[in-house]
Amino acid sequence: MAKSCKEESKLAHMPHLASSYEKRIRPLLDAVDRLRRLNVMKEGIQLPTIVVVGDQSSGKSSVLESLAGISLPRGQGICTRVPLIMRLQSHQQEDPELTLEYQGKSVRSSEEDIADDIVAATEEVAGDGKSISNTPLTLVVRKRGMPDLTMIDLPGITRVPVHGQPEDIYEQIAGLIMEYISPKESIILNVLSATVDFPTCESIRMSQSVDKTGERTLAVVTKVDKSPEGLLEKVTSDDVNIGLGYVCVRNRVGDGESYADARRTEAELFRSHPLLSKIDKSIVGVPVLAQRLTQIQASILAKCLPDIVTKVNEKLNQNMAELNELPKCLSTVSDAMAAFMKIVGASKESLRKIILR
Repeated sequence: MAKSCKEESKLAHMPHLASSYEKRIRPLLDAVDRLRRLNVMKEGIQLPTIVVVGDQSSGKSSVLESLAGISLPRGQGICTRVPLIMRLQSHQQEDPELTLEYQGKSVRSSEEDIADDIVAATEEVAGDGKSISNTPLTLVVRKRGMPDLTMIDLPGITRVPVHGQPEDIYEQIAGLIMEYISPKESIILNVLSATVDFPTCESIRMSQSVDKTGERTLAVVTKVDKSPEGLLEKVTSDDVNIGLGYVCVRNRVGDGESYADARRTEAELFRSHPLLSKIDKSIVGVPVLAQRLTQIQASILAKCLPDIVTKVNEKLNQNMAELNELPKCLSTVSDAMAAFMKIVGASKESLRKIILR
């Protein structure tokens, strides 16, 4: 009984998911997010990104809900039809602030309305059918105790079209996922259900195709309470090369359970369950997942930012050189003729080099 009270006291004073160094990480994340909005990836400059993938019904949305403390769209079929960039930010205000950004718009929302607002924005971007789109939505969640994280949630993988989905829905989703997880700057957060054999998961096959050693892949295992048998062996034997390791979680069940209650229930589950209690405490729980993700994110930012700065400067210098090559403001006929003769001269020189070659 004393031990139980002690555990309850620890849970009641559980530190916020935000860690102490996030004040230093936030400016770096903001800089990367600004570069993402400028579409620098189309210029060949890859940005460090945590990409969330998983087979349909793996519990992917529930993991993101647990990290953000908000409800996301639910229902049959594909709930995520566009890339959803989730920017979680810790702030000191009592009331949370939620904003949806897409197609040049910025729409304020609330915890009660955000799921419906995401559905409405998705329909505006991707249509009201069942197809997917590569045009992203950005969800900014500012909330006390949030881990400072930026993640990109992608559609759940399904092989068989249902509920009016296009016949090539698998190809559409696979193409979108591969686009995001292929760059070496991407960290793959692979969501796996404890109820299935990990090697059979399509998300595992996809991540292994671009990250054979698993050095960029972190796995989060959901539904542990539904299939605790053999889970310890699954996460310790690692038959599928998860280089960044596993984190096992128990997500919130239904809207009647608060996120605080869900964390207490999760902690008690891993403390007292005869099988789950044997799993090392360093790889269980949503708070552990949040801390792990922030550490990985800080590491990849530190590794990639110097190269990003170099590439941005190279692109800027290249574009400035091209701009300087363009004719300046031509105010007279003689200026226009001089510019024309310069272009002709450059063309003749290029032609001469081709002939001599």
